[in-house]
Amino acid sequence: MEWFDNGWGLSLVVFVPLVGALALLLVPRKDEETAKWLALLTATVSLFFAVVAAFRFDYGDAGALQLGTKLDWIPAIGSDYEIGIDGISLPLLVLSAAVVVLAIVYSWDHWPEPHNPKGFLALMLFLATGMAGTFVAQDLVLFFIFFELVLLPMYFMIGIWGDKSKIKLPGFDREVETRLYASIKFFLFTLFGSAFMLLGFLALRLHPDSGTFSIPELADLGAAGTFTGTFAFLVFGALFLGFAVKVPMWPLHTWLPDAHTAAPTVGSVLLAAILLKLGSYGFIRIAIPILPEEAKAWAPAIAILAVIAIIYGSLACLAQTDMKRLIAFSSVGHMGFVMLGIATLTPVGITAAVIGMVAHGVITGMLFFLAGSMQHRYHTREMSRLGGNLKLMPILGGMLGFTAMASLGLPGLAGFWGEFMALLGSYQPLDGLNLGVFRTAMVVGAIGTVLTAGYLLWMLQKVNLGEPKEEWEGHEFHDVDRYEMAAWVPLLISIVAIGVYPKIVTGAANDAVQALMDKAF
Repeated sequence: MEWFDNGWGLSLVVFVPLVGALALLLVPRKDEETAKWLALLTATVSLFFAVVAAFRFDYGDAGALQLGTKLDWIPAIGSDYEIGIDGISLPLLVLSAAVVVLAIVYSWDHWPEPHNPKGFLALMLFLATGMAGTFVAQDLVLFFIFFELVLLPMYFMIGIWGDKSKIKLPGFDREVETRLYASIKFFLFTLFGSAFMLLGFLALRLHPDSGTFSIPELADLGAAGTFTGTFAFLVFGALFLGFAVKVPMWPLHTWLPDAHTAAPTVGSVLLAAILLKLGSYGFIRIAIPILPEEAKAWAPAIAILAVIAIIYGSLACLAQTDMKRLIAFSSVGHMGFVMLGIATLTPVGITAAVIGMVAHGVITGMLFFLAGSMQHRYHTREMSRLGGNLKLMPILGGMLGFTAMASLGLPGLAGFWGEFMALLGSYQPLDGLNLGVFRTAMVVGAIGTVLTAGYLLWMLQKVNLGEPKEEWEGHEFHDVDRYEMAAWVPLLISIVAIGVYPKIVTGAANDAVQALMDKAF
C-alpha cells in the first residue's frame, strides 16, 4: 500500500466526507433513507482509512511526520499542500473520524427540528473534513483553511437546528431566540480569534529569514532562534488569541456555554468532542515549536489562566440548573487541565494534554449524547424536574452515572490520566520556569478535582437518584434504543480501555512529544 503512505490515505480521510457532503446536495430532500445511508457510508469510509493509517503508522518513529506528502499548491505565496501525522495528531484524527460516524448513527432516529436530515448530515460531513484536515495539515495556510472550515457548518447547525426558546438580552427591549444569539456569539468570538491568528501566520511568512508557510520548516527556524524580541512576542500573542478562543480559555470562554446549550445534541457532541481540541492542538503543533522562547515566557500566565478556568468552571457548574449548561461549563474546567499540561512545557505535561483531549472527547461527548436523549424524553433539561431517572430508565441512568464517574477523574477510567499527569507535570515544569507558580497551580488544580467531583455527584443526585416527580406519573419512558446503543457502546468501551490501558494514546504520543520538546528546548 505504498500509495496510501504517500499522502493519498490521509487525503482520503479528509476529503471523502467532503465528497459525501457534495453528493448529498444531489439527493432529493424527500429521499431521507438515501441521504442517511450516503452520509453513513462516506463517514465510515473516512474512519476506515483513519484506522488503516493507525495500523500503517510506524510507532517506533512516532516523532517523525508520516504518511504525508508535499505538493505545489499556491506557488505565488509559497504555500504547499503539505500533510502528515505524528504520534500527537494520530489519536485526534482517529477520534474525529469515529465521533462523526457515531453522531450519524445516533441521528438516525433522533432528528432535531426543523426536520431536514439532508441538510443536517451535509453540515456534519463538512465539519468532518474541517476537523480531520486540521489534524493533518503541515502548512499554515492549509491549517487556517481547515481550522476555519468548521466555523460555518457549526454556525448554521446552531442557528437553524438549535434551541428555539427566547431570552431577553440586557439593554434590548425585545426577546431573541437562544439559537440566534448563541450562533452569532460563537461566530463572532471565533472569527475574532482567527483574525489575530491569521496575522500571526502572515508575520511568520513575511519574516526576512523565513519566507515559508511550512510548519516543520518554521519549527526548524524557531528551534534555531530565528524569531526573537518584540516580533516573537507579538506573533505569539496573536496565535495565543486565535487558539485560546477555540479552547476556550478563561476569560475568552463565554461563547461556549451559550453555544453548547443552544446547539442540537449532535452539534454539542461534535463541539465538545473535537472542535475544542483544535485550539489546544494549535498550541502544541504551531505555537510552541515555532516560538519556543516565547512559549517559556508566556507559560506562567497560561498556567494561571488554566487553573482559574478549572476553579471557575467548577463553581459555575455548581450554580447551574440546566443539565446541558452544567456539562458545557465542565468543559471549561476540563480544558483547563489540558492547558495546564501544555503550560508545563514538559513531556509529561504535554502528553497529559494529548490524552486529556482524547479522554474529554469521548467522555464529554457521551455526556452530551445522554443529556440530549434525556431532553428528548422529558422535554426539559431542568435538573429539579429530572429526579428518579434511574427508576424510570435504568440503562440510561446507569450510563449517565458511569460517564459522570469518568468525567470526575475516577482511576481506571479515561478521565483520570489527563488530570493526574497534568498535576504531576506542574510539580516539575521545564527548567527555568517559575516553580512557585506551577506548584501553586498544582495545588489549586488538585482542589479543582474535588470541586469537579462535587458538581458531578450533585448532578447525579438531582437527576438520577430519588423518586420520579409527580408530573411524570402515567408517562411511558422508553429506555435506550438500538440507535443510541450503537452510538454509545463504542464510547463507553473507549472510556474503560483508555483508563485501563492509556498506552492506546500515550504509546503514539510519548515519543512524538519527546521529539517536539527535544527540538524546541
